[in-house]
Amino acid sequence: MAKWLTLNTHSWMEVNALKKLFDLAEHILAEKYDLICLQEINQLMTSEVAPEDYYYQEIPGMPELHKDNFALLLVNYLAKRGQNYYWSWAYNHIGYDIYHEGVAILSKNPIKIEDLLVTEANDEYDFHTRRVLLAETIVEDRPVAVTSLHLSWFGKGFEEEWAVLEGRLADLDLPLMLMGDFNNPTDGPGYQMVMASPLELQDSHKVAEHVFGNHSIVADIDGWEENDQAFKVDHAFMSKDFLVKNSEITFEGGTAPVVSDHFGLSVETEWLSD
Repeated sequence: MAKWLTLNTHSWMEVNALKKLFDLAEHILAEKYDLICLQEINQLMTSEVAPEDYYYQEIPGMPELHKDNFALLLVNYLAKRGQNYYWSWAYNHIGYDIYHEGVAILSKNPIKIEDLLVTEANDEYDFHTRRVLLAETIVEDRPVAVTSLHLSWFGKGFEEEWAVLEGRLADLDLPLMLMGDFNNPTDGPGYQMVMASPLELQDSHKVAEHVFGNHSIVADIDGWEENDQAFKVDHAFMSKDFLVKNSEITFEGGTAPVVSDHFGLSVETEWLSD
């Protein structure tokens, strides 16, 4: 059985961020995830450049990796505890005026990486600029294409971003796993666009044999100001090559400590027989 995790980390914007990074790492070690998708992975624009990392798959044109890159510190902690992950990071835009902000993928197996600009904007000073990180790797002896993404809200760019991503994924002859912060609640219009896609994706939380939790954000967080409801905007959509055994909200304070303004989503899958 394969184990997957997605989490919008909120990284250095969190109070006690380093403690929460350690909590995240300890959970990863305990659960032994095969593949992890992370969003809002930040580094200070002015911090020191990091030395080369054997397991880091650099994308041409991205900013240099800095010593305080949230994902770099996470994988270093995991490595010191005996678990190495191949990983990469795609830069989206400047966050909170001081950070390089992007998305990351961590995989137990080597990865072939590309970044996909899904917005018309391509300017680090424009927060609309968004890239999807796409990895090809091996999970339980079979090839798969995985995305870590942080998309816009419906009516504010999501439709165009999804069309670009959908077009690229249609060219791949591989099982698909799309994980991340879609900024679109379950059953809303953006969600329905994904479910109606010719990619024929399934939502882990709709088809799993066991489901836990029904929301990943609560009240007004960054990007959801003045919101007074709880929504599930963090999703795992996958092709029908997968049988979903478990789909569980995590980092909600019960199964795992709260580490971000988003809860995480943990998914366990098996391959359907050929």
